[in-house]
Amino acid sequence: MRQELKSLPKTLADDVARNLVMVARLLDSEPEEAYQYSRVALRLASRVAAVREAAGFASYVTQRYSEALTEFRAARRMTGRVDLWPVMADCERGLSRPERALAMAGEPEVKQLDKAGQVEMRLVAAGARADMEQFDAAVVTLQSPELASSSVQPWTARLRYAYAEALIAAGRADEARDWFAKAAEADTDGSTNASERLAEIDGVEFTDALDPELAEDEADRAEAPKKRAGDVADDRVIFEDEEDVEEFYDEDDLEIDEDFDGVVPAREQDAESDAPKTDQADKADKAEETKAE
Repeated sequence: MRQELKSLPKTLADDVARNLVMVARLLDSEPEEAYQYSRVALRLASRVAAVREAAGFASYVTQRYSEALTEFRAARRMTGRVDLWPVMADCERGLSRPERALAMAGEPEVKQLDKAGQVEMRLVAAGARADMEQFDAAVVTLQSPELASSSVQPWTARLRYAYAEALIAAGRADEARDWFAKAAEADTDGSTNASERLAEIDGVEFTDALDPELAEDEADRAEAPKKRAGDVADDRVIFEDEEDVEEFYDEDDLEIDEDFDGVVPAREQDAESDAPKTDQADKADKAEETKAE
């Protein structure tokens, strides 16, 4: 890339290089920002093949497949290289043209690819078959010496994972589980989610210990008072201070009769003594008062 940039004036080459560095740094984590940097580099140096290729990948990652295909074609015309052939075919899939992707898989350019490129082309072709709902054909497309090999190569995990997915789509879930396990075994850098798919098939659920909501729930449970065995629920109101007690009880209820002998007076006598006076009794009282006067 540096060699290609030497065709530009020194100041311009530096500016383009800075933008390309930012594309590389942000492509995986912040693809939209990477795309914006690629457009700046493209405006500055559209006749540099490395710039067109970088712009193509930034467009591809952000699913701007039409732009990506244009940039990849331009880079290929400038360099004559065929290593972009598989990703160009995948852009055709992204544009909902799986038939064109399959046609590209049968072109002479595929034979010029290295082993990694040929495996990539096989993955794209199988994906195109799946897009067309030809699931059994997708399984057959992925069956290859690279899949059967026990050696682990940079493409091994992705190839095994794609084969497991194709088996799932073809209704062969039992076989798919074994291939997800093989993919997880080969996936040392986490390029696939084979472990999660394997756990999903086995019915295993994982809890994220770093999830703040789960951590908060655990803290709440830890702070809650623990109930000992044999404790009985008590619905009675417990009063905390003297003021609460005074509000609940009358003053008479709080007085203690020190001479109380334990004998409760008959309720009938209490009722007679507390009963209201009759009208005749009232008249008799008034007569006695008049006589006295």
